[in-house]
Amino acid sequence: MKNLPELRTIHGQPSWTFSCDSVQAALTRAGGHLAPVSFRLGKRRLQPYSIAPWAEEKIAPANPQIIRSLRGDFFGLPFGGNEDPYHHEKHPVHGETANNAWVPVGYSKKFGVTEFTLETKTRVRKGLVRKTLRLRDGETAVYQTHTISGMEGPMPAGHHAMLRFPDEGGIISTSPIAFGMVLPKPFEQPELGGYQALKPGATFASLDRVPLLTGGFADLTRYPARRGYEDLVILPARSNVELGWTAVSFPHERAVFFSLRNTALLASTMLWISNGGRHYAPWSSRHVNVLGLEDLTSCFHLGLAPSAARNVLSKMGIPTALSLEADCPTVVPYIMGMVETPAGFGAVKRITRTASGIRIHPASGKPVEAKLDTGFLFKGA
Repeated sequence: MKNLPELRTIHGQPSWTFSCDSVQAALTRAGGHLAPVSFRLGKRRLQPYSIAPWAEEKIAPANPQIIRSLRGDFFGLPFGGNEDPYHHEKHPVHGETANNAWVPVGYSKKFGVTEFTLETKTRVRKGLVRKTLRLRDGETAVYQTHTISGMEGPMPAGHHAMLRFPDEGGIISTSPIAFGMVLPKPFEQPELGGYQALKPGATFASLDRVPLLTGGFADLTRYPARRGYEDLVILPARSNVELGWTAVSFPHERAVFFSLRNTALLASTMLWISNGGRHYAPWSSRHVNVLGLEDLTSCFHLGLAPSAARNVLSKMGIPTALSLEADCPTVVPYIMGMVETPAGFGAVKRITRTASGIRIHPASGKPVEAKLDTGFLFKGA
């Protein structure tokens, strides 16, 4: 195919690079992992996404492709570990979409819009997934859609964005949640070299007071914290929330990272708090200061079979799987971006839509705005 973005090896993986005047991005051929991504904020360029520290190392052949590519954001379908078969379907970790090779089918740069489209065919549950990435001049955001065709039945799905936090830290906030819950079963096993800090199955009303395994509480709004531990919590959106958002304010860098979603398609946000708690290879205690901001419809990271069955979240009215129809494609839109903030801009209190994009309100002080097409999230909904 002519006029494709450049394909070159970046941090150990063949990747396409593409850009607009305010964003530079790379996408791995294997698994479709999006990173590095550089956002131009004034005279600065910030790269918020993490890249696995073993990216350019030779790791054990038993590791799946997702571990080799691990970086930035990828789309999981079915989302999760997928340890148990479902109706004779045995999917890889986070599905073929996060492991397969992606094939470019379209690329254009016109009228200030860069658009890159790729496809991958799935074999475990036969179908086609089309990935479209869009950048717009003058906007510091990445638009994504995943169009799922030819599949029938329940399917957990979601984005798996991972940020690498500076030592100076960031402040995490989200749109209103129905509740929060720590993964009900152990996330890590000490006998295998993994450790967690939060109490399995604990529920909470606010991120700033989450029960610890040893007693007391953790404040999950501040990160990095709890070095030497891995934890997983899920935050289902309130039923009256249409525009779901997650934000990280980086006061030292004077910037906010945000993700935006349609909660009718991606019902929850899951936080994977990865701060050196995995002592086994290839992690080896060096995957630190990383936070997964995973917007999804899934029962935690447990995979297709648990998400399709009645589970701890669905019993509480939280959707944990999309209902796919073979003859009616399902389209999942998503936006991630960054915006510059003034000195002293603290935690994000709320994000609201405006005629030209979004307004990001701090707990105190003046809001900042980002130019965006938020209607993109609701077209056809």
